[in-house]
Amino acid sequence: MVALPLLVVVSGPPGSGTTTLAHALARAIPCPAISRDEIKEGLVHTEIEYTPAPGDALTYRTLDTFFGLVHFLVDAGVTLVAEASFQHHLWEPGLSPLLDSARVRIVHCRLDAAVARERIAKRADETASRRAVHGDYSLLEPFDSWKLKFESFDPIALPVPSIQVDTTDGYDPPIEEIVAFVNR
Repeated sequence: MVALPLLVVVSGPPGSGTTTLAHALARAIPCPAISRDEIKEGLVHTEIEYTPAPGDALTYRTLDTFFGLVHFLVDAGVTLVAEASFQHHLWEPGLSPLLDSARVRIVHCRLDAAVARERIAKRADETASRRAVHGDYSLLEPFDSWKLKFESFDPIALPVPSIQVDTTDGYDPPIEEIVAFVNR
């Protein structure tokens, strides 16, 4: 008898540390980590010319590729960590069909809006190629309007075990407790 694969979903608003935590969990479990942003970055390399824009065609292609890969790996029996700063309306249709095929666990990243904004700005400044792929248009908004959007982030809500992780300064609870939670 073969157990269902584990699918660890790491999500949270932009700047909340989802990618960093996803890779740390994947190393600790161990298993592959699939990142929406990393897929988009790889797809941009196949484009002759690309200018990031909210809701552009490549964004939809990235979404299809991300969920296609997650489904492919789960169907193959592979345990994995899937990471994206998607809100519920994007996660739910991609994950609901997998609820009978995988042991799904959700890890919600959270932190203060000011810290998230600072992380996004630092990442954009340090990595010019990141801005070329993702645009980081949110940095052009005044902080108060950006904060309202950040605070209205609609986290994924499925009938599976979930855990809240404060990523402000490391992980609370610590990574060992998160791994123990996802492995239950």
